Amino acid sequence: MHNLIRIGTFSNKLALSQTDTVASLIKPSGYTTKIVTVDAKAKSLSALEDAVLNDKVDVFIMPASYVPARLNDALELIAFTKREGVNDVLLSRKKNSLTSGLSVGTNSPRRIAFLKHFYPKTKIVSVPENLDARIKKLQSGECALIMSHSDAKRLGIDNLITEEIETSYFVPTAGQGSIAVVCHKKLAFDKKEILQRWVNDEETEDCIRTERSFLKTFQRPATIPVFGYAQYEAGLVTLKAGVISANGKQVIKAKRSSTLAECKALGKKVAEEVLLNGGTTLLRA
Repeated sequence: MHNLIRIGTFSNKLALSQTDTVASLIKPSGYTTKIVTVDAKAKSLSALEDAVLNDKVDVFIMPASYVPARLNDALELIAFTKREGVNDVLLSRKKNSLTSGLSVGTNSPRRIAFLKHFYPKTKIVSVPENLDARIKKLQSGECALIMSHSDAKRLGIDNLITEEIETSYFVPTAGQGSIAVVCHKKLAFDKKEILQRWVNDEETEDCIRTERSFLKTFQRPATIPVFGYAQYEAGLVTLKAGVISANGKQVIKAKRSSTLAECKALGKKVAEEVLLNGGTTLLRA
């Protein structure tokens, strides 16, 4: 059907919730949507890419924070949903905080490094990749969890939030809090137009593309935690980004602002500043 947009996604609760959000944004356009789930045994970006490249779906969606700095040459990022719940939160069955030295479950190199840096008394617990298994650990009281506020809300566990962590020091990863839509560069023009008009939030797009330009310039190994968060402040785009050692002992960051017209170059400037101020040495170490 000409006015049908097929959306590829994974079958877990979080992915389906994100897909429903995108589908609901498209609905007023008059286009219909069909959700196509990719085999749960192949939960990787390549599985979603293959679905688009082989014309099984028109687009695929995933958290913007999961999209690598460089995509397959045949694909493009077409839309970003309005950012919400960008900060990290602590979830626990008990009314405790990060200053109490509790056990916290996370596999994120960035969150682990920040916990070691700001909350050295915290005991970091490795948790399963499967979200359902993680939530069981949380609900059993085995450990607390850290995740983005937006993910906690979509999973229906935001009632367990005991602490909201400020982005001023616990800086999010690039793209956090938004859902990205990826399509084939040859997708029909009318479908691209619908996605950009009804799904894309321009302010969010400007900020995330600024963060992604930082990532593209930085080009660090996957094991090195980096962070980057851009937002509008007094008519300018302000980006705070940097790198932190895996043990949390060394943090190198920079903060700069620019006009909207120059925001794409902003990410590159911040990355170059971080590298010049010790980032290169940290990466080599």
